Amino acid sequence: SRAYRTGRARFIDKMPNNFRHIGLIHLMLPNATIIDARREPMACCFGNFKQLFAQGQEFTYSIEDIARYYRTYLELMRHWDTVLPGRVLRVHHEDVVDDLEGSVRRILEFCGLEFESACVEFHKTSRSIRTASSEQVRQPIYR
Repeated sequence: SRAYRTGRARFIDKMPNNFRHIGLIHLMLPNATIIDARREPMACCFGNFKQLFAQGQEFTYSIEDIARYYRTYLELMRHWDTVLPGRVLRVHHEDVVDDLEGSVRRILEFCGLEFESACVEFHKTSRSIRTASSEQVRQPIYR
């Protein structure tokens, strides 16, 4: 985690394969806040299929592999729900679209953080964004 901390009390690691390591994360960082950001399966899988990732996401190169990987993700998340009850907050993308502020407040409460209006005005940031969704982050949430 040292590479992410940069002297601050909290850091975010949003790598899509982290769900495979929740048990290890929980053991190494027992106070870690874990959020399962989930999207409707077809939207999630198609979004991954059309995105050419630099490395580490080879399962996104075929529809069959994506479907198998997504099923494995669902099975493993059910396992974590069973063995670590209440430790993972599940956030559905569709709920965020329907109620951005309510969803943000729920996430912040789970993290033990106060609400800040910048959280719902994310598109106004001037900082650099280096993710596959960089263009979307520059505009408000839409359907």
